[in-house]
Amino acid sequence: MEKCKVLFDSLEWQDAMPGARFKIFSDGKKQMRLLEFTSEFVEPHWCEKGHIGFVLNGELEIDFDGQIVSYNQGAGIFIPTGALTKHKARSITPSVQLFLVENV
Repeated sequence: MEKCKVLFDSLEWQDAMPGARFKIFSDGKKQMRLLEFTSEFVEPHWCEKGHIGFVLNGELEIDFDGQIVSYNQGAGIFIPTGALTKHKARSITPSVQLFLVENV
């Protein structure tokens, strides 16, 4: 069933903001996102969205309102939606790539 196959190599990179770009596949309810941050990326606002994913390569830190958690290559990410888990991410290597599955 080819319609169930997503080829990220065929998707265009989209710029989100300086130092951040992504490729996205969405069915309108769920989305898969390949996300890349560079060390140039500075998240301007606290994010309260939920994220489930995996660090493909590189390393990032996520600031949970003053509590810093490091995520190395191979680490899973599970952030529930809401103000209690508001967060900001930053790459601590020259770049980091994440694979995320999210609600739309």
